[in-house]
Amino acid sequence: MSKTIAVIPGDGIGPEIMTATLRVLDALDCGLKYDFVDAGMVALEKHGDLLPKATLDRIAEHRVALKGPLTTPIGGGFTSVNVTLRRHFDLYANVRPAVSFPGTKARFDNIDIITVRENTEGAYLSEGQTLSEDGEVATSMIRVTRKGCARIVRYAFELAVKKGRKKVTAVHKANIIKTASGLFLNVAREIAREYPQIEFNEMIVDNTCMQLVMNPYQFDVIVTTNLFGDILSDLCAGLVGGLGLAPGDNIGEHAAIFEAVHGSAPDIAGKGIANPCALLLAAADMLDYLDMVAKGDRLRQAIRDTMTHDRDSVTPDIGGKGSTSSFADAIVKRLAA
Repeated sequence: MSKTIAVIPGDGIGPEIMTATLRVLDALDCGLKYDFVDAGMVALEKHGDLLPKATLDRIAEHRVALKGPLTTPIGGGFTSVNVTLRRHFDLYANVRPAVSFPGTKARFDNIDIITVRENTEGAYLSEGQTLSEDGEVATSMIRVTRKGCARIVRYAFELAVKKGRKKVTAVHKANIIKTASGLFLNVAREIAREYPQIEFNEMIVDNTCMQLVMNPYQFDVIVTTNLFGDILSDLCAGLVGGLGLAPGDNIGEHAAIFEAVHGSAPDIAGKGIANPCALLLAAADMLDYLDMVAKGDRLRQAIRDTMTHDRDSVTPDIGGKGSTSSFADAIVKRLAA
């Protein structure tokens, strides 16, 4: 049985890490077929649109997409392609695992934290944005809904149950942002009562940042709102060696898009040294989503084994001497063994 997924190679280093990732997926013999579509600067140059309707239609048709990093031009009224995709397909859950891998320059070992971030409302809606005529006062509203809070918290608890996790921490700023953050916290408390088998903890966001740096082992699953989740998930990535090891899963009821969290890194594009791990780990999460959990686990283990035993093959950012393609070669070789 084969499954077709939409593939967005992306900008900058995107095509390089996507090529490596698809080679590895092919070595896993997943029965996947690829429908290549354009978004970002490539799409703007080819079609005059950062996110062509044809791309949206194909993602809607296949319901699953693997996406490389995209560049949104700064200024000129361009809306983030990533934000547009999340809103268009109502991809309300942004799941960002942070897991330790061998051979990195991380300050901690054995980290395994999942951040579950609300993806469609909150501060990133940027509603009511105004700038006074004299340029002295800027205003932007934060809006959250009970429905939005409930479904992201429930997603976090269901994920914890599914993955055998023990604890969910709701991160908020309800002491100051009493309405928007207060609603999120109240809903989190309500839903936590439905999962007595999962320990529930609540923590103010600034304290969370300090606690993550001082003792990250107290965290298991973190659930929070859009802006806080963006910040905390990057902090968690820093605990395990950086964004080169950070996948992002955008999940909705009718579609899912899996991506590397990092940007398009135009400064190293074409040099063949980009680390493909974030996209490879996103692909492993995609396999889980497609009920190919064993293949996803095989892929993660092959990455881990390569980073442990084939140090010369891995990319310079994680201490190796290799290239994007040599990294992929080593992983493929392990999968074939």
